[in-house]
Amino acid sequence: MKGSYLLVLEIKENKIIRIGKLGKIVFNKGFYVYVGSALNGLEQRIQRHVRESKKIHWHIDYLLQNAKIVSIFYKENEFKEECIISKTLDGELQPICGFGCSDCNCKSHLFHGTKKEVTNVIDKLRINTYHFEGKRLKP
Repeated sequence: MKGSYLLVLEIKENKIIRIGKLGKIVFNKGFYVYVGSALNGLEQRIQRHVRESKKIHWHIDYLLQNAKIVSIFYKENEFKEECIISKTLDGELQPICGFGCSDCNCKSHLFHGTKKEVTNVIDKLRINTYHFEGKRLKP
């Protein structure tokens, strides 16, 4: 399966987290939405994010050491749509500038908001939900 995905994360308390070459970033408690894509194995990419033990490679890997995934959404497509989704989120939620977008011209691929704001913007996107079953995810 090819497509784009959203990780909805929760950070329970304000934290300063070192994010690779971006350096230290202040993350306020609350909810975050990370936008990604995988045109060669969407399920495998999502499973990688859920795994606790992995090589730290992307910005999101650093954040996931300090945040909890609360839900995952995905959209099947044949082209990279993460930048289009990010631009939609940028109008609705607060971007974390430079996060996850080193290979494009987006302001960010990570956004912060209240639980209600995050829920409302995801509802507007009309994308599918992945469900947790223990450590495994099921579409």
